[in-house]
Amino acid sequence: MRLYQEIGQKLRDAIQQGVFKAGDKLPAERDIAAQFSVSRSVVREALILLELERCVEIRKGSGVYVLPASPDAVSSPAPESDSVNCGVFELLQARQLLESEIAGFAALQATKNDIVELRKAVELERVQLSSGTIADDTDEHFHYLVAMATQNAALVAIVQESWKLRHRSGMWQNHHHDTSDFSARWAWFEDRLRILQAIQHRDAAAAKQAMWQHIENVKNKMLTLADISAADFDGYLFTSTPLDNKKSL
Repeated sequence: MRLYQEIGQKLRDAIQQGVFKAGDKLPAERDIAAQFSVSRSVVREALILLELERCVEIRKGSGVYVLPASPDAVSSPAPESDSVNCGVFELLQARQLLESEIAGFAALQATKNDIVELRKAVELERVQLSSGTIADDTDEHFHYLVAMATQNAALVAIVQESWKLRHRSGMWQNHHHDTSDFSARWAWFEDRLRILQAIQHRDAAAAKQAMWQHIENVKNKMLTLADISAADFDGYLFTSTPLDNKKSL
């Protein structure tokens, strides 16, 4: 279970035990973060999880409120389905199409706190790369923060689901284990820095292009690692969809 899921479970338990009742306003993000000794971004992710489960309602500019229990409300995390098994390049194509648009929208919607959190993520990656080690979830966390910057819970859920597909894909894990090559990691760090800079400057077209190119660079690296004679190789089926740089969002 990931950290945000653990925090979500603790908040869910508190609601179910009556600590917080329907209509109550939950403590502020910073207070929840201090209580559980986690970052505010983890708390935000946990709250979005609860909102998707219809346990709470996030009211922008007001706070987070407990919703009345309903017969179809989710009382615990739904089990992950194994019914979807997509190929490495199929997933990359989907992410390239979706996340480039999400990055462009994030450039228009991002708050000061979103920029701060993205800066922290990029700086953490720089420190990890400089020390010769990098956490497995560093990349995922950055993409999650970009989605969070859209202020749209549905887009966050879409990005989270795409990463769940990747985690469940044996094909992806087999292809991805060699990407510890730090020359590639440093190149992807530079990609993320460009995405951050475009979002910070509220340049939607540049953010869209930077995210598209980042995933294109990942795809090209994965192609060099792939066994093109393997039965599950799908690199020829899912080519890149070029961006029309003359169009803006």
